[in-house]
Amino acid sequence: MRRTLALLGATGSIGDSTLDVVARHPDRFTVAALAAHGNDAKLLALCRRFRPRVAALHDADAAGALARALAAESIPTRVVAGAAGLVEVASMPEVDAVLAAIVGAAGLPATLAAARSGKRILLANKEALVIGGRLFMEAVAAGGATLVPIDSEHNAILQCLPPAYARCPDAAGVRRILLTASGGPFHPHPGVDFDCVTPEEACAHPVWSMGRKISVDSATMMNKGLEVIEAHWLFGIAASQIEVVVHRQSIIHSLVEYVDGSVLAQLSHPDMRTPIAQALGAPDRLDSGTTPLDFARLTALTFEAPDRARFPCIGLAYDALASDAAAPVALNAANEVAVAAFLAGRARFSDIPRACSVALERRTRRAIATLDDALAADAEAREIARSALGIRDRVSGIGYQS
Repeated sequence: MRRTLALLGATGSIGDSTLDVVARHPDRFTVAALAAHGNDAKLLALCRRFRPRVAALHDADAAGALARALAAESIPTRVVAGAAGLVEVASMPEVDAVLAAIVGAAGLPATLAAARSGKRILLANKEALVIGGRLFMEAVAAGGATLVPIDSEHNAILQCLPPAYARCPDAAGVRRILLTASGGPFHPHPGVDFDCVTPEEACAHPVWSMGRKISVDSATMMNKGLEVIEAHWLFGIAASQIEVVVHRQSIIHSLVEYVDGSVLAQLSHPDMRTPIAQALGAPDRLDSGTTPLDFARLTALTFEAPDRARFPCIGLAYDALASDAAAPVALNAANEVAVAAFLAGRARFSDIPRACSVALERRTRRAIATLDDALAADAEAREIARSALGIRDRVSGIGYQS
């Protein structure tokens, strides 16, 4: 089966890994569109290599620079700009599969457009489900889209569930899902003073190579909290059946326990090309370029409960999931603001969970029936978080992998 792809977030780490897998199988994939936030230089290099029909940049100035550079080299790729450009790319009729790898709330409109257009969505942007929730899942159903997660944890769960699983854990005999967490750079070190942590320390993940925003989310363990919310919507499973366990080696990417006592797990090296290759090729298996596991060298696979007192973001996510539909939206928005402020040197690492907690406490409780409802809840929470951090202006640097 040959697939035609559009990549949203093409210049980030997920985009790099996806294009690495795609390049290994030129007989299987055609790249029709590439999109990013503002990295016109890297997108130009990708256009030279993959010759997409369309390239999109959210930043209008960067889009103009890209268009001029492509024209100078007589590369016929058409350039579109802004949020509307991303939506256009996600909805192209000739595209079969859309990689949704835009970080944060900024990726939701284009991912919704892909769902409504009936695409096969390779979902790396967990915020689409954290923010969109029921709205996003209804768009997937209404559009006849296929949703395939490429977060390593959720892709692992998908592989451990029955092929005909229909978001009904009881019917499939599922007792619980166990989401594994590396613990980031700080979980093994109880003596770390979170008031003094630097961005460089927070981004120094011991196992995974990731962008700065997701690296900080891993350090606070907010990423795992958001993944709990994502798992709830992806697999139709109650929060009480989703458990987080710290597995520092990041070899087991998640587990599914069944009512008969069986536990199925997916194992691989911590390399995003593995879940990406599974999502791209399913039901076939593709060479991802990763090295095989050497089980004789796996001296230990360890597990422990997360320290929720030191890492309160996990509990905040469970609290948000138990509340109204706007709560996860507020949690994600406040986290984006706080992480951006921390990376910009305008907040402490310890301020991140504090700002998120304040946003959950002070926000307006509301239903999320439309995208505008979600965006209103998002905007309100951002203002609350900025106020809690003592920031009057908007903090740049969030929204995209670039």
